[in-house]
Amino acid sequence: MTDWQAKANEQKENYLNDLISLVKIPSVRDDSKATDEYPLGPAPAQALSAFLEMAEQDGFKTKNIDNLVGYAEWGQGDETLAILAHLDVMPAGNGWNSDPFNPIIKDDNLIGRGVSDDKGPGMAAYYAMKTLKDMGVEPNKKVRFIVGTDEESNWTGMKRYFEVEPEPTYGFSPDAEFPVINGEKGQVSLLLDYPGGNDGDDLLRSFKAGLRFNMVPREADAVVETADNEQAVAKFTAFLDANPIEGECELSTDGLHFQVIGKAAHGMEPEKGINAATYLAKFLQSLSLGGQAKQFVDFVADFLHLDTRFNNFMGAYRDDVMGDLTMNVGLLSFDDTKGGQIDMNFRYPKGVTPDGLQAKVLPVAKEHGMTVHYEKFEVPHYVDANDPLVKTLMKAYIDQTGDENARPEVVGGGTYGRLMKRGVAFGALMPTTPNTMHQANEYQPVNDLLKSMAIYMQAINDLVTD
Repeated sequence: MTDWQAKANEQKENYLNDLISLVKIPSVRDDSKATDEYPLGPAPAQALSAFLEMAEQDGFKTKNIDNLVGYAEWGQGDETLAILAHLDVMPAGNGWNSDPFNPIIKDDNLIGRGVSDDKGPGMAAYYAMKTLKDMGVEPNKKVRFIVGTDEESNWTGMKRYFEVEPEPTYGFSPDAEFPVINGEKGQVSLLLDYPGGNDGDDLLRSFKAGLRFNMVPREADAVVETADNEQAVAKFTAFLDANPIEGECELSTDGLHFQVIGKAAHGMEPEKGINAATYLAKFLQSLSLGGQAKQFVDFVADFLHLDTRFNNFMGAYRDDVMGDLTMNVGLLSFDDTKGGQIDMNFRYPKGVTPDGLQAKVLPVAKEHGMTVHYEKFEVPHYVDANDPLVKTLMKAYIDQTGDENARPEVVGGGTYGRLMKRGVAFGALMPTTPNTMHQANEYQPVNDLLKSMAIYMQAINDLVTD
């Protein structure tokens, strides 16, 4: 019997060198730098080019599709096993203790943006495939390692792949956690729009929070013209002392600048973060605001603050298989002349629909001078636990970890796995390792990454030699 862990350990040095080289590329989608050649900006395309060059040197057939998505291919056959990873990363944000794009190893943890989501796991799966090829394994089906470049936003790249290439027979995405994610909740963002306007002794000039819809905002900023600056600062100081946040306030020519610092977290688990935006709104309620500014602040403070389960609109909803409905308020803005928008992002189980969510929000939104709409959504995705794909992946995980109690799981995160009828997410976050995806100081234990490589080796081997 092959010792897959020993094989993975042999790859440690080369794997870390290649992974670190990819993490150093700040591959955040940047539409402001988009061109015909680089539709998502140059950095994601740079990461794609670097990976494909690496794969070609390793002896794989490669293809770059429009600088959006690419693949490395191994073997041949009528069926195709797809491994779907992504090379783009979330914006780094603030709060790091080291350079997010100059990864370091500290206390046996690799630290940097993307080491957990998804360059570290993706490269572990790639190295598993590469090792099998170098061992002389002959797959009985085609294997494609496919990498997208905007999974953290609109999935433009991977959607293009499925438009121009045949759909794989089945596959997995190394972009979640172990053991196996065989179900993913649906996703939709309700967008609340409202006009600007002030009518009070204190005037809210602007409010801004959030980097992406699928991140809990770590920072929130507001500019207010107050009737009594000294009193407003005193209130803010007392508010900071009474709540689990940090912040600062300074006077400028356009008014008092308030900043609240909370804690970022992945939007699928908003309860693990501290939403700076809703805390700032809660503080602003103590000022004498009026007009649409007050409507905006009251809506956020009264209906969104500390509510990750939609309790203030319909009561908590839970499905026995897919779990809780969750809500993350990831993007908020207000301008006293232009108005603004709130993005309420939902991860919903079976039994919930976007129309149903909109219907619950609409009456409250109208009372606060807001309109509600949504543009796109993803329905819940589920692959039966008895599917041979799921059983093979579960066996590999249990064999390599000894975790006999492991069972397939459903999560709120969305992965490329849902693009295939028989697609799941598979690792690489271990059950006992903290989830730092989308957070400052994102990290993965090096030993976890090597363990995941061993799991992927067995899994891919068993899937292509059955």
